[in-house]
Amino acid sequence: MSQAALKTRSRAVADVTRGTILASVEIAAPIERVFHAITSDEITKWWGAPELYRTTEYTADLRVGGRWRASGVGADGSPFAVDGEFREIEPPRRVVHTWRAGWDGGNETVVSYALEPIEGGTRVTLRHEGFGDRAASCRGHGDGWERVLAWLGGHFAGPSKYYLCRLIPPRPTFALDMDADEAAMMKEHAAYWRGLLDRGVAVVFGPVLDAKGPYGVGVVKVASEEELAAFRDADPAIKSGRGLRYEVTPMMRAVYGG
Repeated sequence: MSQAALKTRSRAVADVTRGTILASVEIAAPIERVFHAITSDEITKWWGAPELYRTTEYTADLRVGGRWRASGVGADGSPFAVDGEFREIEPPRRVVHTWRAGWDGGNETVVSYALEPIEGGTRVTLRHEGFGDRAASCRGHGDGWERVLAWLGGHFAGPSKYYLCRLIPPRPTFALDMDADEAAMMKEHAAYWRGLLDRGVAVVFGPVLDAKGPYGVGVVKVASEEELAAFRDADPAIKSGRGLRYEVTPMMRAVYGG
């Protein structure tokens, strides 16, 4: 199945007699990438629309019993907030948390995400239950989830761009004579890129043995230069302030196999 054949249109059905909502969407992105998008502050990049509301802040203690909170502003400038507690976490396939929204009278319900890898991307199935006899709230949340999953799908809908990234060390002999602090920093750098690989952002990475001095290289797939800058600036090697820097070159296209 190609990405174009995915059922990218989100759908949601509210069963008001049972107080339950079932919604789904298929997304052209790896499961790890989608999991990160729904469990991190990446939510602020896609959850909302200017004509309705925008989520501007998201925090999460991603563990069973940990709390999460999202807040933002409506189109009219009025603030809103929703929070809850994580009940189940099985990265990257399942997340269950409670849901308590200020606009819903503070009633507590339960939201579960099930992520399934499929050819061409990831299927997300969402279940929201616990509305009881509050039919209007159940119906309204059903409409809301259809929009939210459409935004999530749209977050990954843009054409991906590939970039060749070179991590230039502060001196040609860096890989051979780094001190203990520099070695510890480079371990953090490698772990960071491993995380990018798991999320589907990095395609490949590793050190290059060049006669003029070793350096690091990686290929990344991102939707925008803003996303590229964000992951670059978060790299422990750059944050360390030890003189390492990136040289980034856009690729015309990328052809690779498993």
